Amino acid sequence: MSDHDILSDAEREALSAVMLEPDLPPQRVLIVDDDKDARELLSEILALDGIRCMTAASGETALKMLDDKPSIGLVITDLRMGEGKVDGLDLIRQVRESVRAAMPIIIVSGDADVKDAIAAMHLSVVDFLLKPIDTAKLLGLVKHELGIEP
Repeated sequence: MSDHDILSDAEREALSAVMLEPDLPPQRVLIVDDDKDARELLSEILALDGIRCMTAASGETALKMLDDKPSIGLVITDLRMGEGKVDGLDLIRQVRESVRAAMPIIIVSGDADVKDAIAAMHLSVVDFLLKPIDTAKLLGLVKHELGIEP
């Protein structure tokens, strides 16, 4: 420390640590699907682009993770999930009624009818993609919602 410094070494280190770690928005993607292969495939596709993912096999698990993990910034969910009481639409409704109501949500579904699509759009989802998905479109949507440069 020189005679002209007004900060101690400890203060300078603390200031540097704060400046090097900006308060970034949540960056993890939560993928919710009862099909293990579908979850893993989506996770791998996003990971190849440097997007960090977490997965849940049910709506119930997803809701618990959303409560416990503030780093989740986006949800990708299937609509139809066999096990459990919370399907994709129920999950979205519960998120919209929670403190995470503004959470961007993308639906990826293999078998949805027009009624489901309309219900989802009324719940302000980002998009509704049918399986097999267009990975370029999905990546573009995810990056846009997370504020990542394309």
